Amino acid sequence: MINQPKVKLGIVGVSRDCFPIELTRTRLAALMTEVRASKVEDVYECPVIIENEKDTLQALEWSKKEGINAVCMFLGNFGPEGPTTLFIKRFGGPAMVLAAKEEGKKNLASDRGDALCGVLNFSYNVGLRRLRVYIPEYPNVTPQEAVKELEDFKNIARVVIGIRNLKVIGFGPRPFDFLACNAPIQPLYDLGCEVQENSELDLKCQFEKVADRKAEIEAIAKDMAEELGASRNTYPEIVPQMAQLELALLDWYENNKGACDYVVFANKCWPAWQPVFGFEPCYVNSRLTGRGIPVACEVDLYGAVSEFMCECATEMPATLLDINNSVPDDVIPAGADLKGASQKDLYMGFHCGNTCSQCMKECKIKYQLIQARLMGEDITKGTLEGQIQPSATTMFRLQSNSDAKLVSYIAEGNFLDINPCSFGGIGIAAIPGFARFYRHVLIQKRFPHHGAYAFKAVGKILFEALHLLGVDDINTPLPAGQLYPGENPFAV
Repeated sequence: MINQPKVKLGIVGVSRDCFPIELTRTRLAALMTEVRASKVEDVYECPVIIENEKDTLQALEWSKKEGINAVCMFLGNFGPEGPTTLFIKRFGGPAMVLAAKEEGKKNLASDRGDALCGVLNFSYNVGLRRLRVYIPEYPNVTPQEAVKELEDFKNIARVVIGIRNLKVIGFGPRPFDFLACNAPIQPLYDLGCEVQENSELDLKCQFEKVADRKAEIEAIAKDMAEELGASRNTYPEIVPQMAQLELALLDWYENNKGACDYVVFANKCWPAWQPVFGFEPCYVNSRLTGRGIPVACEVDLYGAVSEFMCECATEMPATLLDINNSVPDDVIPAGADLKGASQKDLYMGFHCGNTCSQCMKECKIKYQLIQARLMGEDITKGTLEGQIQPSATTMFRLQSNSDAKLVSYIAEGNFLDINPCSFGGIGIAAIPGFARFYRHVLIQKRFPHHGAYAFKAVGKILFEALHLLGVDDINTPLPAGQLYPGENPFAV
């Protein structure tokens, strides 16, 4: 996967001056021994243990020199509140806190660290500085427990760093009769993103500009043919055009990052696209998304950002799907495992063909049936269609509402290994509690029809990343018996 941050996590030990610094030093050494024995990579121990503000400055100098972009403050004992939180403020990147558990009764007589108390006061001082810091559910840990928390935080930090260094590039406006996914862009700037909006004519010019780069186009076309194989390469005559579009987008990606490190696209794909370009862009979108550069359909800027967050959380491809249609009873085999969902919680996630091949159970290039009704088959070829692979999934969306306030939802579930019996890139999603969630969150809060899907259960990661980014309106499915705001208790 390209186009994603590499997290270099620094562990900074702290010690309050009335506690022996050796207590933090010994406990930090034990933690780092466990880290080195684990699979968690790119974790670095700060040689400075912070006791005062001068230590804070030295630790900051170390973090800058080493390229540290996320930090864990480790309370080996109570810890000095001011210098510790000053480091986080000056550091500026995502930060978390862990504290050492007492090892056993032999330590309690004189080597007690009191870090349980220290985390309370740390939290108070974080509030005074108006900082957002990740504090795990159980922040007081053994070295073994710390490893899992550090692994989770690296994933959280990757999402945060990615969003704060992201450029969102759009091509074209949405059509008038399909206004969904339009949203204010101010909140994207508030998150730290840059936004570059272009005309679809800019993309047409870019497409024509790269037309003479024959060798590169041929190389991409060869790679497409190898990926598809003979059985899935249904329309080989359009492969050179699709390869030319891929080169055009990759060229734009490289030349328009500007001050940002990462890029996502949200591109117009109908109704004017097909008569002008002569094919569908879906397969090309699927390939770039599968490599780490999400290309959202239908100029869905927030959909592209949501896909990117899913990819940063998992380091795997994600996709963008319509929350599309109900599942008839006769589609579900008798005795099918619905993964904890009821039959009324099932729905089909669909899009024309933008899900990458590695996330499909089976697929091939087709023409887009809905658009072909209006435009004919010849210019609507280029979708990648088939059943989405059965797997765990997290459906997710970050969205601005019409008042320019960020809202979000997260729900975990599964794509089922059941034939959807329909067209497009499509799969049957089983999200426990979805029926009520759909009515009282997705409809009630006016979310659009697109959702991003990670192919892994990463609700915890996305939830904490949203908090660090300052998004507090996070909606999740509620269990039976717990009412959503505004839900009619007499209708349940």
